[in-house]
Amino acid sequence: MFLPRRKATSLFLACCIALSLWYFDFFRPSQTTLPPPVPTSQNQSIPPQSDTQGEVAPPEYPPQAPIQEPGDSVPAAPPAPKAPDPPPTPKETLPLQQFPVKSLISLPSGTPAKIPKVQHEFGKETESAKTERLKRLAAVKESFEHSWQGYKTHAWLKDELTPVTGGSFQTFGGWGATLVDTLDTLWMMGLETEFEKAVNAVEKIDFSTTELEELNIFETTIRYLGGFLGAYDISGGKHSILLEKAKEVGNLLYGAFDTPNRMPVTRWKWDAKGFDKVKQEAGESTLIAEIGSLTLEFTRLAQLTGENKFYDAVQRISNVLEENQNKTVLPGLWPVLMDARHIEFKDVGFTLGGMADSTYEYLPKQHLLLGGLNQQYRRMYETAMTPAKQHIFFRPMLPGNPDILVSGGARVNGYAERVNREGKGQHLGCFTGGMVGLGAKIFSRDEEMKVARKLTDGCIWAYNHTQVGIMPEVFHMLACSPEPDAKCEWDEHAWHQGVSTRNNPAAGKVTDDMNDDERGKVLAEEYRLPTGFTEIDDRRYILRPEAIESVFILYRLTGDQKYQDAAWDMFSAIERATRTDIANAAIKDVTVKSEATQKDDRMESFWLAETLKYFYAVFAEPDVLSLDKFVL
Repeated sequence: MFLPRRKATSLFLACCIALSLWYFDFFRPSQTTLPPPVPTSQNQSIPPQSDTQGEVAPPEYPPQAPIQEPGDSVPAAPPAPKAPDPPPTPKETLPLQQFPVKSLISLPSGTPAKIPKVQHEFGKETESAKTERLKRLAAVKESFEHSWQGYKTHAWLKDELTPVTGGSFQTFGGWGATLVDTLDTLWMMGLETEFEKAVNAVEKIDFSTTELEELNIFETTIRYLGGFLGAYDISGGKHSILLEKAKEVGNLLYGAFDTPNRMPVTRWKWDAKGFDKVKQEAGESTLIAEIGSLTLEFTRLAQLTGENKFYDAVQRISNVLEENQNKTVLPGLWPVLMDARHIEFKDVGFTLGGMADSTYEYLPKQHLLLGGLNQQYRRMYETAMTPAKQHIFFRPMLPGNPDILVSGGARVNGYAERVNREGKGQHLGCFTGGMVGLGAKIFSRDEEMKVARKLTDGCIWAYNHTQVGIMPEVFHMLACSPEPDAKCEWDEHAWHQGVSTRNNPAAGKVTDDMNDDERGKVLAEEYRLPTGFTEIDDRRYILRPEAIESVFILYRLTGDQKYQDAAWDMFSAIERATRTDIANAAIKDVTVKSEATQKDDRMESFWLAETLKYFYAVFAEPDVLSLDKFVL
């Protein structure tokens, strides 16, 4: 099955795939094998590379129907288990395009690869442990129902609820982003009556019109396309309207790929009445997360409908990324910005955080979704891990010398002759712990499970050391040397220097005759900097899921009870600081006491769709969102 993950940036992006029961029984218990995306003969050989380049026809005006090659269509993927509806008939329904695809890249076929079982074997819990776990589970469900009721009452079929004033926002096309994005969580929590009401409401959504002049292709993909596909899969394929709507969204978004080089226009000025008549080109300044985080949703849509055009659209992007991965100024990583029109990667800023995040996150997940039939995604992931460990992940200098890691950033001067590591942490970067943990398991990179733990522990540390008990959006720390034998011991004087360097002098409180320690003390107090933070660039918490996602994954991978306890501390702090009479709201500053937090009148869809989903799952039975059945 497939469940969406936001992302993303938010990349954020969430996504799942069902394990084929017949295939699971075929292999020994210690192995889990994902199902073939497309039914094939048992004797069919696996092609050495499934990412063959398709051809793009030259532009013709007026727009002409695309040329289809014999054999382009493939049989539809089997529906989710126990689905009563038969899979749709394979049919390539290509809208008119100015730059039609002459030869589509097909979904890979063959016998899926053996993929190791990843989830920890949980033993029988004690009665006292079960009682405590169920108490926590009920608290998370109550929080979800509180926010869901607020949305139903005040913002039904709107994109976002305003949780302080009881109004709404239309931020993502006006197509009910929160409703669509939350469908799978409703089902997972056993709220089937609410799920049925929401599915019935889906029929009213009209994707042929919007008041927005410009569509964000990434956000539309993860919230709508991912939302429909995840709900269709998790509910066993019982509601054909969900797949119909997914295909409707997919066909809409496919128009953004109609460019000379088939790279999508990520911020798309869409004319619903005639987008196929408007000449368009990909952007010269495109965020890597927005172009590299479409693979899961489009691939799953191709599997369920049998229409290769959706897979072709994103596979062309992946081919470009792999071809250029070792040609950037920091080989192995892609910069935050790329020129998608001319296929250039000249930017010098690198991170696995915001604006790049889910491009990396999707690599192991796409490998799983394709059953390991396209080894390209494993290659890209493993290529990225070496420079990420060397230049992006850093150990911060902190009191008590905890052995933790934070996912930071780097800037390159002189074409990799000098790489400047930046001790900048982001809540968006907290997905890396779960990603590295999953990669360690499925690719047998056992030594990297320690890295996964340290990255996740770094985010837990950041939660535990602010006044509210919640990690800020963006912050800086002092990064220790990456050399293997380098010491990383707390140095209060160095911390004061860092604080003094990164923060503007407080009016009237910092004088010229002060030394670094005196200045640092004054500035740390003035800016309410917890010890160890040299700057808090963005003090907000906007109900993000990345930290709890990694905590959940690490708990399921390791069985370590400390992650379940950490999740409870995180949830309790968030609930205290963000709850309103209507729902839960983003807060503007995590460095004040909980009772003094100022609410921001925003509740993005990922609060219900992801954050509370992971909080619920970490306290649920291990077979709820099992990592051996789902890729999240």
